[in-house]
Formats: sequence, structure tokens, C-alpha cells
Amino acid sequence: MTDYYFKPFEDRRPPDPIPHSERRELLWQYLAVVNLALGAWYIAWRWGWSLNHDAMWFAVPLAIAETCAYLGLILFTINMWKIKDTALKAAPEFITECVGDHDTPKRPIAVDVMFTTYNEDPELVRLSIQDAKQIRYPQPIDLRIHVLDDGRRDAMRLVAAEEGVNYITRSNNIGFKAGNLRNGLENTGGDFIVICDADTRPFATLLERMLGYFRDPDVAWVQSPQWFYDIPEGTRLPDYLARRLGGIGRLAGKATEAVFGSIHVGADPFGSDPTIFYDAIQRRRNWANASFCCGAGSIHRREAVMQVSLRQLGQAVSSQVDYYAAEIDDEAMRRDFASEMTRHVALETELTPYKFHVSEDIYTSIMLHEDRARTWKSVYHPLSETRMLSPQDLLTVTMQRFKYAGGTIDITLNDNPLFRRGLRWPQRLMYAATMWSYLAVLWNIVFLAAPILYMFTGVAPVSAYSWDFYKHSFPFLVANELAFMVGLWGMLAWQGQSLYLALFPVNFKALVTVLRGKKISFPVTPKLRQAGVFYGLIRWQVGYMLLMVTGLVYSGWRLWTGSADNLSGWLINGFWGLNNILAMSGIVRSAFWKPEKGSGDTAEQPAAEPLAQLSEAIAHEPALANQISKGDCR
Repeated sequence: MTDYYFKPFEDRRPPDPIPHSERRELLWQYLAVVNLALGAWYIAWRWGWSLNHDAMWFAVPLAIAETCAYLGLILFTINMWKIKDTALKAAPEFITECVGDHDTPKRPIAVDVMFTTYNEDPELVRLSIQDAKQIRYPQPIDLRIHVLDDGRRDAMRLVAAEEGVNYITRSNNIGFKAGNLRNGLENTGGDFIVICDADTRPFATLLERMLGYFRDPDVAWVQSPQWFYDIPEGTRLPDYLARRLGGIGRLAGKATEAVFGSIHVGADPFGSDPTIFYDAIQRRRNWANASFCCGAGSIHRREAVMQVSLRQLGQAVSSQVDYYAAEIDDEAMRRDFASEMTRHVALETELTPYKFHVSEDIYTSIMLHEDRARTWKSVYHPLSETRMLSPQDLLTVTMQRFKYAGGTIDITLNDNPLFRRGLRWPQRLMYAATMWSYLAVLWNIVFLAAPILYMFTGVAPVSAYSWDFYKHSFPFLVANELAFMVGLWGMLAWQGQSLYLALFPVNFKALVTVLRGKKISFPVTPKLRQAGVFYGLIRWQVGYMLLMVTGLVYSGWRLWTGSADNLSGWLINGFWGLNNILAMSGIVRSAFWKPEKGSGDTAEQPAAEPLAQLSEAIAHEPALANQISKGDCR
């Protein structure tokens, strides 16, 4: 079993972060300003001069969608504006070097490494523990490793005992991972907490590189990039074609690569590579003190986590006491009542260092960033200090994306950081960029529907596909591509954008779930590949592709027979629709993806039980398993 998890990928090493170039950053900023100016020009023209007044039912929703997308572009540009890496600092020797209190005893730093687990294979956790035991530090350090097992398994307890690490469990699963972490905090006492998932394998350099940031006593947590070291590397195009077509195929592959560069068939089929998110988005939030925690691969200062949780507890107690005490007119009685009730509510209210939420990492970040009593800082550390397993099938990807989308949308609609009083405006804007990107499913659906509506009805959302249309739209599109090609330092963003567009059923289901007041569940992401093809997960994408192709043929036939005469409109909407089809095709292909023989994927969940590994994790919401397995995103 361990051969499946790690052996085939042991020699892989994480890429270095992309070097910062001031010249390239200045070029990006110049192109970004040009891009936003052209975008504003385009949006103003769309509302003022281009709407088709004979079809406002179509023209106005599309213009609204474009305006929302432009607002997202503004937020993303702000996020991407500049890099301000925090300088690495020497590893501290004593805890006194990490705190502002000079009365703190001079002693070695105590660090708790916590592995949260529920139903993952104990042997997977064993190998993560073994890597954690190899963590080195240039000074004497009190390093403690803990397994936080919410599965209460004898096998997991045995692994912990055999590896000589602490085993912590509890009698219930309240709060799921957040509750598990809280229980871990209650049963440990280290100065710093390293958060790891069951499959998180720390590198030996983790502490010696990351603890130095905590020399600043205001640093609350440090997040490192999550590196998925088992992402399929695919097959070079010449080799892929040679297997199927022989020598002619190899020559065709080489000729293609000579034009377009190296091409790998089957590489990263699920768009799991998070390089753009970490090396571009997270890294560029450092200047605003707005890089948020992503859970695994982060180190937290215990003092910060506990202090903000105590403040939250105080606010909760005060709110309840003030509400009821306001009903008492007599001042003396009100004081006595408030005193007694404060004691009672404080005892009854649970202390929650990590909020019980599917996105507890983002929630904790917001709580720390907004703390007015203490200006806590976050740091994004650009070097990979851990390696993790990536999703290996579409069902797992769907579950993971549903949790991400649902958790973020829930925060957006129910506890939006834009309206939390302690955050500074740069921080609000950074969080807003994240929130807005998940609401984009609403206008993405409009963008998907627009070319289909045109093909079947012949009705255009613009007054005319004339020179005026090209004059306003093309410069903006070209400037946008140029700006982000430079701004992303050559990282290819198209696959991630396409995946997000193609997963519109999942994101829409997450939005509807939150709007209906239902909680987003906490299913554990499977670590084994789920066998079989989950046709239900791609029914919406396949349906869209068939509908779009039918519309292209139907509209083309009308153009050919003379019943429609707008060739320009057909070409524009046809190109738009084909781009959407291409985006959908990636997720459809991924549903059928299987690793190449010899790639190391030697273990799968049995086809007869594709949800076996998930059943316990989502037992509290059985309908979810049925919906996900069928692709029911209504």
C-alpha cells in the first residue's frame, strides 16, 4: 500500500518559486492599467451605445454579467498588483526571541506538529509521521508530534505507539476538523502549532526556514505552498502518438512541439496544480497583510489563536448578557443579573480557537486579521515545505471543489469580511477578490448560455456586430491576455480558468445549498483513486457541448440557406461557443482518465463500492453522497 502512496513519486522535488523581477512587475502594472482602462471603455460602450433595444431580455443580463466580470477583473488586478516577499530570518534559539514579553523564561521553543485524520489509511499517516520525525532544527527544540484521530481507531493508535508519537482522540466529532484541532490544542501546550492533514509529508527544512518569521512577535501564522507531488506528468506528445501511429506519429508530434513547445498528453488531468494560486495570488497578498491560511502546511502561534478565540468568546457572552439585561429597569438588579449571567454564559459557551466551519482556515485568518486589540500579521512563505497527494479521480475533485465553493460562499453571504470592522481596506479587497470569484458562477452561466441563445434564435445581445463592436471589444481582449501573460510570469492560467467554467454545476449547487440555509458538509477527501467512470458528474457538461454543436449546425444551416444573413454574428458566437466546448471537454476527458501503466497507480477503490471510503465521512448527510455520485447539482 505504501508503494502506491509514495514510492513512484519519491524522486520528485518541488519547483522553486518564480524569481521576482522588478522590470517585469513594472511592465505588468503598466499593462494592467491599460487593460482596466480599455475594459472601462468597453463596459461604458456596452451600456451606453450597444444594447439591442429589441431584445432587452437578452441584452441587459449579458451586460450585467460583463460588468460583474469586470469588477472581478479589478479585484484580481489589485490582488496581483505587486510582490513584497517577507525576508527570511535566522531560526530563533529561544522562545524569548519570538515574544515581546521580556519576562518570558529563556527556554527552547516548543512546537506541536498535528496530523488530523478521520478514516484515512493508518499506513498513509505513518509515512507522514516518519517524515515529521526527520524535521531538523539548528538549535535545541522541543518537538512533539501528535495524531489527532477523529476515527477512534485501534489501528491508528497502534501506528502512533509504534512510531513513538502522541495519540489524541475524543468521544465525539463535533466541529469535524475544526473541532479536532480544538481538542488537540486543549491537550497540548507548544508555543507553535504545525497543521498537517493525514497525507501531509513535511520536508526536513520546515521549521528551520519558517520559524524565523516568528521573530516578529506580531506574526500569527505562516503559510507555505501546498505541493501535490503525485500530479500525473503525462506523456510527451511524440511518444504518445508513436504508440498509436508508429514512426509517422512520432514525427507529427515532434513537428507540433517545434511550433507550440513541449506538450504532455494526460498531464494534470484535473487541474490540481496550485502554482498560480500560491505563487501568484497568495504571494502577492503579503504587502497587504492579507495572505490567508490554507490549513495544511501552515504554522500558527498558539498565543494568537487562543487570544482571538478568547476575544470572540467575550464578545459572544457580552452580546447575550446585554440583550437580556436590557429588559431590567432597576440598575442594581440589572448589575447583579448581568454579573450572574456572565458567569453562567461563559461556562456554557464553548471556546472555539478554530471556528466550526468547512472553511475554518479562512475563518481563522479573518478573525486574526480583524483583531483590533493586536495587529496580527500573516506571512506567505514561498518555498514548498510539505508535499501532499492530489485528487486522482473526478469524484474526489468534485467533492473537494464543492467544499471550497460552499465554504467560501457561506462566508460571503453570512459573515462577509467586507463588513467586519477590524479589517483594513487592502485586506477587505483581497478577501473580496476571493469571495467574488466564487459568485462568478452566476455570470458564467450567462456567458455559457449567450452563444446558444444566439445560435437558436438569431437574436443578438448587441445592436450590431459592426466595426464599432470590434473597435471596443478586441483591444480589451488583447490587452487582457497580454497583461496576465506578463503578470503571471508565463504560468498557464487557461486550464484553471477552463476547469472553473466547466465546474459550473458544482459551484451553482454550492451557492443554492448556502442560499437554502443548509450547512456544507465535511466529507474527507479520499486518498485512493475511485474506480469507474462517474457519468453523472459530466452530464451537464456533455449536454452543453451537444446543445452548442447542435446550435452551430442549425445556425450555420440557416446562414447557408439564406434565412439568416449575419455571418459576423455567427463567427463571433461560434468562436465563443467553441471556446466553451473546449473548456467543457477537459472535465469530460478527466472523467475517463486512467493513469498510464507503470505510473505507480497500483491501488484503486473497488468499482463496486466507489463511495466506500466516503460513507462514514458524510453519514450525517446521506443525501449528499447520492447527489454527488449522480452529479445532481440542481
